[in-house]
Amino acid sequence: MNAAGGWLQLSSGRGPAECGWVIAQLLPKLVAAATAAGLTAKLLDSSPGPLPGTLASALLAVDGEGFEPFARDWTGSVQWIGASPFRPAHRRRNWFVAIDRLDAPRELPWRADDVRVETLRAGGPGGQHVNRTDSAVRLTHRPSGLQVLAREERSQHQNRRLAEQRLAARLAALARTDRSDTDAERWRCHDRLIRGNARRVFVGPGFDERG
Repeated sequence: MNAAGGWLQLSSGRGPAECGWVIAQLLPKLVAAATAAGLTAKLLDSSPGPLPGTLASALLAVDGEGFEPFARDWTGSVQWIGASPFRPAHRRRNWFVAIDRLDAPRELPWRADDVRVETLRAGGPGGQHVNRTDSAVRLTHRPSGLQVLAREERSQHQNRRLAEQRLAARLAALARTDRSDTDAERWRCHDRLIRGNARRVFVGPGFDERG
């Protein structure tokens, strides 16, 4: 994960369509606030709400040195005070959604500078066919610490290719594990919305923030 960034998830908390409308209004406000703070915000994912113009959730990747204080200022419950845009006769005037901070899955890019390559003498039985050259290849992926070894083939080139395939598979498996953990955390966020003690309050059809 980028140390100067993370994810922010906006969730309607499985609320009614009005909460989905709040998410749709809140998303551009949050992006604009991040930009004003010198951060970059990119929409990674979103889930449509039950009606047009609504969102059940949205996931933002926010990057920049000021991410942590920005996240602290925005995470928590968000309240909108206003009449339902879908049910004018509905008496409810207080609608709550949530913004949660999530750790992004570790990014494990395959770059030449990230991998240390070592060649060594391949082991095996003696005799006239013993491999007397440094044909075995060990690769170490520095960011993750993963290490693989290939020594089955007789040529260094073939072992290098085999080692690269093994390392790619290990990295892919690690990335899938991180992604699964993060996805599970995203789902848990939908169920722990606190309706009250709002971090920020917006009012009216113009979705203006209350100072």
